[in-house]
Amino acid sequence: MKGSLDVDLKNKIKTLIVENCDLDIEIADIDDEAPLFQRNSPLELDSIDALQISIAIQNTFGIAIRDSKEMRRVMTSINSFADHIQPE
Repeated sequence: MKGSLDVDLKNKIKTLIVENCDLDIEIADIDDEAPLFQRNSPLELDSIDALQISIAIQNTFGIAIRDSKEMRRVMTSINSFADHIQPE
């Protein structure tokens, strides 16, 4: 199943982001399509958060994102993250 269709996977990613970035938000309040790293993002994540998330993704899922262009593409939204982790 494609990651963006897997609610459990998306909730796991959201939980990982909330916990590793010390956010004060419920995972249910994170929109799957909302931009994660933009000025108008409700999460207000920055480059340090991106690094923390990248390390947590590697530790949790065994997936390393080393290329900065790929990282920007993958970290666009929760759905793009989920599809990268679970493409099919």
